[in-house]
Amino acid sequence: MYEGPIQDLIDELSRLPGIGPKSAQRLAFHLVKAPPEEAKRLAEAILAAKERISFCVECGNVAEGERCRICRDPGRDPTVLCVVEEPKDAATIEKAGVIKGRYHVLGGAISPLDGIGPEDLRVQELLERVERDHVAEVIIATNPNLEGNATAMYVAGLLKPLGVRVTRLASGLPVGGDLEYADEVTLSQALEGRREM
Repeated sequence: MYEGPIQDLIDELSRLPGIGPKSAQRLAFHLVKAPPEEAKRLAEAILAAKERISFCVECGNVAEGERCRICRDPGRDPTVLCVVEEPKDAATIEKAGVIKGRYHVLGGAISPLDGIGPEDLRVQELLERVERDHVAEVIIATNPNLEGNATAMYVAGLLKPLGVRVTRLASGLPVGGDLEYADEVTLSQALEGRREM
């Protein structure tokens, strides 16, 4: 639609996840109108992230160095592992401040339609950590969708013979939600995950 550098910028921005053509166009024009210092700060932040950020050799989370800050924290309980699909999931759970253990990032979920099998995930590393660190509990916090549930079942099946307590995040009704707006699947999961008061 446009030509030259502006179209190149729109094309590159639209390759980002969650950014469609309209959003890419808005972002591109914002950057073009912005003061040069703002665009330069963004470019420098992107380059610094690419140069300095890697993935933790222990858990697979993002790290600035060999190990992430959570794996380096001696105050964390190494006998509790929370298994997530992606680093952003660990960050989301970490914000809640309820997990005092460590994380293990699988790097995705089993999805045969997308050509992702168990061998493409960091499952073997998880099994090695569980045995090496004498892990007592593994909290499976994969997404509550078809792929996440399949991954959770697969991982649980491998862990249970090791004598590890395997738990799964409860799913169901959101806090502040109304029953009348809940769909049958959500309500069913909420009832199955109920606990004693």
